[in-house]
Amino acid sequence: MPLTQEHIYQAIDELRAIASMGLKYSTNEYDSDRYKRTLSIAFRLLSAVEQRPFEEVSHEFQIDNWLHVSPKAGVETVVLQGKQLLLIKRKDDHRWAIPGGLVEVGETLTAAALRELREEAGIHGKITKLLGIFDSRRWKTPIKAHMNSVIFQVEAEPSVPVAGPEAIDVGFFEEDRLPELSPGHHLRVPFLFKLLRGEVVTPYFDPVDAV
Repeated sequence: MPLTQEHIYQAIDELRAIASMGLKYSTNEYDSDRYKRTLSIAFRLLSAVEQRPFEEVSHEFQIDNWLHVSPKAGVETVVLQGKQLLLIKRKDDHRWAIPGGLVEVGETLTAAALRELREEAGIHGKITKLLGIFDSRRWKTPIKAHMNSVIFQVEAEPSVPVAGPEAIDVGFFEEDRLPELSPGHHLRVPFLFKLLRGEVVTPYFDPVDAV
């Protein structure tokens, strides 16, 4: 397959995303230096592709990048075992949530959803349905950035769930025996049971005046 400009832009954006995430979570100066160099490589590549000054490209990435003004994209998954819903116990607040996380640059929403499910609960499967798109503000998710979460239903392969690095426990729960849920999930999880029963039309989306 010939290398197109679109492929180059995607590679640059992936470098930018990896470096930016690394700088956010790096814990020592050596890692930070490596991520800064990676970010500089992305700037230099874009500068060469578009034949523009390095300083101009760097400014756009760090100040005017659309990521600073557009909502983030998140994905979550619904896995059922009979009438029970799969939940993970999060490490950050020790409360329960459906598996999910941020979409990485270069991923489709569906690929990100299945990756998060594997990473957080050790579950493999296939997506069978789009359940809805949920605005973080409408559903009281306590994050600094505005985010839209896309929730898919997954048909899981036979296996025993295992808590991943970002979880401390995992299990299946009935609607009337839910554990203490993480903020945001305390609203979405009960609503998901209504979606699954057909009480609300799927795929769900927040109405215009919801916020």
